[in-house]
Amino acid sequence: MRIISGDARGRRLYAPAGEETRPTADRVREALFNILGARVRGARVLDLFGGTGAMALEALSRGAAHAVVVDSTRTALEAIERNARAVLGEDAVKRARIIRADYRAAIDQLAGGQAEERFDLVFLDPPYRMADAYADALTRLRAARLLEEDCRVVLERAREQVVKLPPGFERLDVRDYGKTSIEFVREVPA
Repeated sequence: MRIISGDARGRRLYAPAGEETRPTADRVREALFNILGARVRGARVLDLFGGTGAMALEALSRGAAHAVVVDSTRTALEAIERNARAVLGEDAVKRARIIRADYRAAIDQLAGGQAEERFDLVFLDPPYRMADAYADALTRLRAARLLEEDCRVVLERAREQVVKLPPGFERLDVRDYGKTSIEFVREVPA
């Protein structure tokens, strides 16, 4: 696993052993970021189920301004911190904020922060067994007003899994890559 493009192209990423973390395959990440294209440059990014941090770090390598990476497990957080230092070096602290929390607590924390935090790009890739987390996270993000106008939310899921979007969201595109599907979603403009 590595950074595909941008300033940190080719840098290797660490993934902890075990089944708790399921890194996105390089080819899927490459296709996803090619679709997002110029939308990434200058973006404020939120990765709610960080795993290795690969999605947020790829975005930062491609010019995203800032990223918040969330995960609740110690092993994932260690991997995210290790990868952030490897990819960003001294800029890791300035460009990437890492939060150890469940996604619900993280959304509450971000919504209650002193500085208004809104995101242009959000990645949702919960463990596949947490099928209800997609709709719940979208609902919470909307209620907390954390989504910037025209924010893109990227849902990574098992191909056979069906994600029911909550009211107020629309599916823009779905792409299949082997056993993985990527959905591009946005909040419906008022």
